[in-house]
Amino acid sequence: MKTDIIIVGCGVAGLYCALNLPKNKNITIITKNKASKSDSFLAQGGICVLRDDEDYESFYEDTMRAGHYENNPDSVDIMIRSSREVIGDLVSYGVRFEKNGKEFVYTKEGAHSNSRILFHEDETGKEITSHLLETVKKYDNITLIENFTMVDLLCRENVCCGIVGHDAENNFMSISADYTVLATGGIGGLFEHSTNYRHLTGDSLALALKYGIKLRDIDYIQIHPTTLYSKKSGREFLISESVRGEGAVLLNSKGERFVDELLPRDVVANAIFDEMKKEGTEHVWLSFASIPEEEIKSHFPNIYQRCLDEGYDVTKESIPVVPSQHYFMGGIDVDRNSKTSMQRLYAVGETACNGVHGKNRLASNSLLESLVFAKRAAEHIESVYTESEHECFEINISDYEGYREKYKEAVLCAIEKEKQKNE
Repeated sequence: MKTDIIIVGCGVAGLYCALNLPKNKNITIITKNKASKSDSFLAQGGICVLRDDEDYESFYEDTMRAGHYENNPDSVDIMIRSSREVIGDLVSYGVRFEKNGKEFVYTKEGAHSNSRILFHEDETGKEITSHLLETVKKYDNITLIENFTMVDLLCRENVCCGIVGHDAENNFMSISADYTVLATGGIGGLFEHSTNYRHLTGDSLALALKYGIKLRDIDYIQIHPTTLYSKKSGREFLISESVRGEGAVLLNSKGERFVDELLPRDVVANAIFDEMKKEGTEHVWLSFASIPEEEIKSHFPNIYQRCLDEGYDVTKESIPVVPSQHYFMGGIDVDRNSKTSMQRLYAVGETACNGVHGKNRLASNSLLESLVFAKRAAEHIESVYTESEHECFEINISDYEGYREKYKEAVLCAIEKEKQKNE
């Protein structure tokens, strides 16, 4: 198969990139599962935006402080200054952020010094991603292929020429393209406890390791402080940081507060781990008591219902919570235009690392960062676009036997080596 541009992944980064690419180019988006099974759909809390010029300094400082000042200042500046434009685009696609009359309603989350987060109930990611997906499906030049797994890159002498993949029936094929954009999401599927979908296994990282594509900060893995404690297997259910932003507090087994809930995520998660170790428990408790019942049901309807399904009424009792792997701050090293160290290859979203998040991501910066740098990738591709020679690559299917375990092992090994090096 041949196309002009191939995008691997259909979360907010992949979809928004496609919408900003030239309309006269044939764009193919592939996704490993159903289009609705991207982690972007799971984002609960919201999306940050620069409220006004006076908010810039505190927004910048909040992001840098949460990232332990290991952030790339240039990337942080680009993200913040591009935020209003992105929000305008989303509204034009039909995204319905909470409003009071004609004015946006802003909420606050941990480590933010100001209320600057737009939201839609507690399903902001679903609201944004579903509208982007609906818009993408309206374009004749964009083809979306579900249940298609990338297993390799087509490349010659550090130039990417497309990908190799297979469908649900294990039929292999190559897709050659002038430009390739990796938007494959995080690495939660590599961990026993994660808020991510299980099929997100760092495939792009494995291929970057295979071809010597530059990586960055791959040991920077964020643990979210509050997921609903359960002995059931599968993806952990996230209890959004915005719950704590609206007043929910963390309690130990004695009903005592033991941490400032609005500190950065890594600090709160470590405090929970310490408390669990001290008390010999498998979880701590999260109390919604200070949040009015009406606000819980209107602002957090899905969290309220999910907890009810698990046997907890958050309007009447605390719920058990435990930290879980949540977000990947490292990834494929990219520049300010999301370009990788391989020619004609870009990476956007959680699989990429432009340095915005540093060592720890500030709450609700993920959707914004993904969107801002996905658009920059699209604009840069358009500005430098030249056709490549579509070579004929011979595929040896036997080369990919057992690739899942090989790729998983390679990524986990690389992460462990990076950890040891930095220790």
